[in-house]
Amino acid sequence: MRKFMVVLDDSRECLNAMRFAAMRAANTGGGVLILSVIPPDEFNHWIGVGEVMRQEARERIEAHFEVFAKWMRDKQGVDPELVIREGEPVDEILAQVKEDPEIGVLVLGAAADKKGPGPLVTSLVRQAGSLPLPLTIVPGDMSKEQLQAVT
Repeated sequence: MRKFMVVLDDSRECLNAMRFAAMRAANTGGGVLILSVIPPDEFNHWIGVGEVMRQEARERIEAHFEVFAKWMRDKQGVDPELVIREGEPVDEILAQVKEDPEIGVLVLGAAADKKGPGPLVTSLVRQAGSLPLPLTIVPGDMSKEQLQAVT
């Protein structure tokens, strides 16, 4: 089964990327893999404190995932998979793509403000020509109706 991989983070545009991935998966018989990456700089503390922070980050990600997963299951009939990795976000995204041959499309949300589309989009667009799969960038200010029309 072809999976749409979408990155779960704290950005506002993440919501539209999640919606797009779920709608496309539902319309094409695919799946959704939700990847969340915990950056290494969150744990540069004493070992005990770092472990507690790592566990708290995982719990926060899992709670956030459950909100999206419930919507995907209830509204789109898609049961997403969660993968949590630790490291530099772009490196971990590329590693996940290499490790999972069922991932067919990478879906990212682009910020709608004047600062630019966001660091992940900027970094991955620079590498778009050498990526082993298509990259779909979903504008953060698209409405639900617009998303439905294009999926």
